[in-house]
Amino acid sequence: MTKLLSLNDFETPARRRLPRPLFGYISGGTETTAARADNRAVFAEYRLVPRVLRGVEGRGLTHPLFGRDWQAPFGIAPMGIVALMARDGDVCMARAAQAEGIPYVLSGSSLTPLERVREANPDGWFQAYLPGEDDRIRALIERVRRAGHETLVLTADTAVLANRENNIRSGFSTPLRVTPRLLWDFGLHPRWVFGTFLRGLMQDGMPHFENSFAERGAPIISQRAARDFGRKDHLNWDHVALIRDLWQGRLVVKGLLSPRDVAEARKLGCDGVILSNHGGRQLDYAISGVRALSVAREEAGSMALMVDGGIRRGTDVVKALALGADFVWIGRPMLYGAVIGGQDGVQKAIGILKRELHRDIGLLGLMAPSEVTAEVLER
Repeated sequence: MTKLLSLNDFETPARRRLPRPLFGYISGGTETTAARADNRAVFAEYRLVPRVLRGVEGRGLTHPLFGRDWQAPFGIAPMGIVALMARDGDVCMARAAQAEGIPYVLSGSSLTPLERVREANPDGWFQAYLPGEDDRIRALIERVRRAGHETLVLTADTAVLANRENNIRSGFSTPLRVTPRLLWDFGLHPRWVFGTFLRGLMQDGMPHFENSFAERGAPIISQRAARDFGRKDHLNWDHVALIRDLWQGRLVVKGLLSPRDVAEARKLGCDGVILSNHGGRQLDYAISGVRALSVAREEAGSMALMVDGGIRRGTDVVKALALGADFVWIGRPMLYGAVIGGQDGVQKAIGILKRELHRDIGLLGLMAPSEVTAEVLER
């Protein structure tokens, strides 16, 4: 891992390590991938205006969110089926985040029971994909409460399954279908087969979707898995109000881009929102969360306004903060880190971004991320 100098460097070795269908699932966007591309393109539209001779010795990265000081203004975003990509990947990322003092969010489409991940990181958050069914909402919230989580993230932008052409082209499907092509792709990557897949199969059995509902979900090769993922089209704001009544901890809604939706979340008493186009994996040509920041800031009020999508550099973090974000989230590079080197790989990625941001803050003439304002930006 000594050759990994930036978060962009993690993608190529992860591609080499993973079978083609799995890497395609992680890396791809939907349809033309325009939404995914916009997540990166937006950062190139801004330049930074540094101040000099400010005396920046002793600067730091500590940043507040929900009454706690974290060791950086970024965290690890929720990602699904991580344990299929990296051996014990959810636990690796949870432990890495805990060790580095940043927040971590476990995905509801993960293959590791949320209780086990909670043990690995008592400060972790849980993200839920919920159908518009009151009984299932109540049951899952009770399970998350019993596990001890303090922050619940509801992802709201998956009402309809996206047109993931990239998955079809690469040979990935949910449920995972065992085909001659899939077996061939697996056979070309023996290190992953023996070090991740077969090792997990022998120790834990066939992977299941563990956290979709209160009860254990379907195996990844079961047709029932597809049905579980496709029953969210009747989720609406009335269900968010129900969740707010049931959940006594912090409630965050993820997947918002319209300022009207941000205002609605505030009216219902949510504690925060994450502006996101789902990594460019849902609606093609959806704007990036970063583009939505400035207008959303006007509607957010006292809610925490967070964003994800395309953040790869310390300067990207700075630009997001300058546009009004309170915190940012990073997904794919952290998963690539887990694929390459487990917990050490994730900590390597976190460390790289911390060092970049520490340097960038100093070059801007600032002492902490909280000092970043719109004054540092030139469009």
